[in-house]
Amino acid sequence: MSGKVASLPPKPAGPLSSTVFRALWIATIVSNIGTWMNGVAAGWLMTSLSSDPLVVALVQAATTVPMFLLALPAGAIADLVDRRKLLLGAQTLTVTGAALLALATLAGAVSPWLLLALTAMMAVGYALAAPAFQAIVPELVDREALQQAVTLNGLGINIARSIGPALAGVVIASSGPGAVFAVNAASTCGVIAVLYRWKREAPDRALPAEHFIGAMRAGLRYALRSPELRSVILRAFAFFLFSSSLWALLPLIAREELGLGPTGYGGLLSFMGVGAILARLIHGVGYEGLAGVA
Repeated sequence: MSGKVASLPPKPAGPLSSTVFRALWIATIVSNIGTWMNGVAAGWLMTSLSSDPLVVALVQAATTVPMFLLALPAGAIADLVDRRKLLLGAQTLTVTGAALLALATLAGAVSPWLLLALTAMMAVGYALAAPAFQAIVPELVDREALQQAVTLNGLGINIARSIGPALAGVVIASSGPGAVFAVNAASTCGVIAVLYRWKREAPDRALPAEHFIGAMRAGLRYALRSPELRSVILRAFAFFLFSSSLWALLPLIAREELGLGPTGYGGLLSFMGVGAILARLIHGVGYEGLAGVA
């Protein structure tokens, strides 16, 4: 019997061992914190500009309608163009909208319709970036670490949901909504810096690129013919259809019905993020993405 001990295969590296993924993951969490802060400030500011529930609810509509309308076209665009350039353009659009909103608010020149227009402008940037962000993950990590990377991204979103609203409430109470909009604009710059420094190597295409309309048809056809994906879409639609009403009117409820200030309103939204993180941990998926950190 040989005295040699058989060597174990090397443990696959976790997603955070990828320098670009790690930097982008951290920058995205910071950016998402700014995004959640912006949403709190926009809703709270609208209650100061108008007490009409419909007008206050339009802030949520301006945030979500672009994502609903552009999800499919944005996915097709992400398959047809350089994803790095698409992300840089989308993030620049978001920063521009946040900066303009900050300037208008700090100058006392913001109106309900300007607030809605610039909120929608930022939402268009988010909608264009979302599919591309998902699509570049396989380019940044090994195949073995892909599921962990996806889990980490989901965990990062919920971390931002927990921190952003509470932080926004504190900043609004101390410095006003304009300061929050400025923080949001600054928070996105980290993502732009990481994307700018990333030297992406475009993958080789075995087949010619699809046309825009053809790509959308293929994506829609795949979604309709996949039972698992169709189920996810229907459940997500049913959830957001009703839960959006709570998010849309919560600033007005917090201010007029509960008598809360911006800190209390931000705390209400933060508890939603904390609940999402606890749900992940209870179901045993919250720690998967932490493998390979050390």
